[in-house]
Amino acid sequence: MTQEPDDFIRAVEAALFVAEHPLSLTELRQHVGDGGDLSATLATLTGHYAGRGVNLVERGGRWHFQTAADLAHILRREKDESRKLSRAAMETLAIIAYHEPVSRAEIEAIRGVQVAKGTLDVLMEAGWVRPAGRREVPGRPLIYTTTVEFLSHFGLSSRRDLPGLDDLRAAGLLDPVDLALEGLGAQSGLENDDEDA
Repeated sequence: MTQEPDDFIRAVEAALFVAEHPLSLTELRQHVGDGGDLSATLATLTGHYAGRGVNLVERGGRWHFQTAADLAHILRREKDESRKLSRAAMETLAIIAYHEPVSRAEIEAIRGVQVAKGTLDVLMEAGWVRPAGRREVPGRPLIYTTTVEFLSHFGLSSRRDLPGLDDLRAAGLLDPVDLALEGLGAQSGLENDDEDA
């Protein structure tokens, strides 16, 4: 015979179920009070929903229910195809994700070209990038970071889950030009070592 969940577990489950956005532990505690061990309750609920049609997941320190990945195709409806990000927007998003917080000037230094204002606007409209204050240097430029929506959209728990260089190379996602430049850089390094010897 299965044991009925206690009132605290039920309260946490209900708060997460009706939430309009993922909730942090602090926000959850505001809804359900101090009547139980929140971490243990979330672990219990995560286990309870594992393998079901919806799963309880944590993304960037925030908790929410989401459709099980293997069932997403059932719920997909025909809709207008959203516009693909331009190469410039993808490069800008990657730079922000890997180097955040980062200013426009820093993005431009890494990319080697100017960043159009519209590029950052597109990323902010998608909800993946947000301004995160100003750098304490002359001119006080805005700095940008990724959002919880970015983590959720790409299925990441945190930025530590971003693929590394070896992962990208193994997946064949590096541009052949990048690989050639990397090879030249390694060859140049070897030549310099030979000269120093």
